[in-house]
Amino acid sequence: MNKSIIAHSPAEMEEIGIELAAILKDGMVVSLVGPLGSGKTTLTKGIAKGLLIMDVVVSPSYVIARSYEGRLRMHHLDAYRLSSLDELLEAGLEDYLPPESGISVVEWPDRIDGLVEISDVHVTIEPLDGDDRRVNVSEA
Repeated sequence: MNKSIIAHSPAEMEEIGIELAAILKDGMVVSLVGPLGSGKTTLTKGIAKGLLIMDVVVSPSYVIARSYEGRLRMHHLDAYRLSSLDELLEAGLEDYLPPESGISVVEWPDRIDGLVEISDVHVTIEPLDGDDRRVNVSEA
């Protein structure tokens, strides 16, 4: 999947995530790049729905990582408070990149050198006017 989509609402962001979930396979890493409030967690909620995860997905900002069970296990990571790969490893998250089982969705991967480059799917979210977002999705 290599496409650019305009989402006009949070519901449309979730739909993009649901569509994205259909192509995800065990061991994949998805990077989500975009400014604060751009819809990264909303997109992740859509991925979770597409993976048939029934739990409520919340931002992992304060715990760095959360895992959810569905068609595939989804590890949701937030690298915002990390500044290096060493810090990520010190937090015990090396098993998520790539994950031993399931997929990893990483918010703020661009804060850690090399993290975007190991991603199988790269998503960039650009806020436009109001709730509109340009979502660029590309597979490695």
